[in-house]
Amino acid sequence: MNTLNKTLALIALASSSAAFAATDFDTLDVDGNGAISQSEASVDAELMSQFAELDTDGNGELSKEEFSKA
Repeated sequence: MNTLNKTLALIALASSSAAFAATDFDTLDVDGNGAISQSEASVDAELMSQFAELDTDGNGELSKEEFSKA
């Protein structure tokens, strides 16, 4: 059920016109876990193009510190 809620939240965010202007960490961290996953970052094409470079620890998520270097 939790995965379904996250998926629905991502779909809602992606369908929002504001989603593509999202540059705020807290806006992109849809599930509020303190990190931006690749699926959360997928709503921002520019962020996705930099994701691997920004993910300096290679854990598949962007911390607030990693994101701040975008």
